Amino acid sequence: MALIKASHRHARISATKIRPFADMIRGKTVAEGTRALLYVPNRGAKFLAKVLRSAAANAEDRGARNVDQLIIKDARVDGGPMFKRIKPMSRGQAFMIRRRFAHVHVAVDAPEIA
Repeated sequence: MALIKASHRHARISATKIRPFADMIRGKTVAEGTRALLYVPNRGAKFLAKVLRSAAANAEDRGARNVDQLIIKDARVDGGPMFKRIKPMSRGQAFMIRRRFAHVHVAVDAPEIA
């Protein structure tokens, strides 16, 4: 079975807030990854859990039998575009405010049979 992918592009959260959770679930099974993200009280974990469920549903749609036993091969978070705003500061200065976005990607694959 080939890699089955799912992604959430232009997620309205900074990529640095999701990356630790992507590192946490990479290499685990779908059931373990979902269980690990379920009890994390963090907004970034919720974004990643949704994409993981979507990847599992895509695999099931393509005919995978044991969806919970699929291995999370790739879980990565890339930076997306930014809204740039200017905040006026004292003495005529101006600072840039960057409202960041993220692209969340998850790929699952069947485990290798030894």
